[in-house]
Amino acid sequence: MRFNLLKSLCVFGFLLVFLITSKAKAGSYVVGEGDKLQISVWGVASLNFEVKVRPDGMITVPGVGDVIASGRMPEELKKELTVKLKDLVKNPLVTVTVTDITNNKVFVFGSGTKPAVYDINRKTTLLQILCSLSDIKTADLKRAYLLRNREKVKVGFYMLFMLGDIEQDMQIEPNDSIFIPQHTDKNVYVVGGVNNPKAIEYREGLSVMEAILESGGFSKFASPDETRVVRKEDGHDLIIAVKGKKLIRNVDFSQNVKLKPGDFVIVDESIF
Repeated sequence: MRFNLLKSLCVFGFLLVFLITSKAKAGSYVVGEGDKLQISVWGVASLNFEVKVRPDGMITVPGVGDVIASGRMPEELKKELTVKLKDLVKNPLVTVTVTDITNNKVFVFGSGTKPAVYDINRKTTLLQILCSLSDIKTADLKRAYLLRNREKVKVGFYMLFMLGDIEQDMQIEPNDSIFIPQHTDKNVYVVGGVNNPKAIEYREGLSVMEAILESGGFSKFASPDETRVVRKEDGHDLIIAVKGKKLIRNVDFSQNVKLKPGDFVIVDESIF
């Protein structure tokens, strides 16, 4: 069920970006360092040339000098060159074309997924990038974040990717970095008064009662009302008491605590 939901969200994300891209105006691409530009002035052969944007974001135009190109759309650069070339050419007709895009990489790193570098040649969203990752089963999406210009512009992808909250989606920009950590402990441990104490691989939505049942249920020596969940939070132990008898009798479902990776479910045993 959850897989089908995620698959549908991924398809929806790709369709949404396709529609946005198809409606985008020509020249909406933002030029970056390393890109190659074809500058043409109609009727002036000496002003038809290809130039690469330098690391300082500048290009050199004959008769004009250095001009800032990085961070601007081709149309913006065209307008500036038209103004600057009026001293050299009467009514200059300028064309600026991006011939080689190099400033379009997105970096994915962290132990929760395989590190990768993606080339984006169209508008791309965070959801699209996440859908392209096939190995984030054990990733901690709640602690994942997106870096832009060395600042965290979004923290937590869980609501977007796992719960389908499209409002959490955002557009990716060139040179963004996406950090996806791994759960430090992806297991839940059930010990004490159960028939088969064990480590259970964490899955979304796993509850106390499910974990106990997967561990063979309460043993004949168990004290179900003396069950507790021990969880590490901010370096301290958080203890959550669970009244197991109320769960068994289906009279208080609030006792069925949702577990997190690394939780210990401890069932005390009676001496009698």
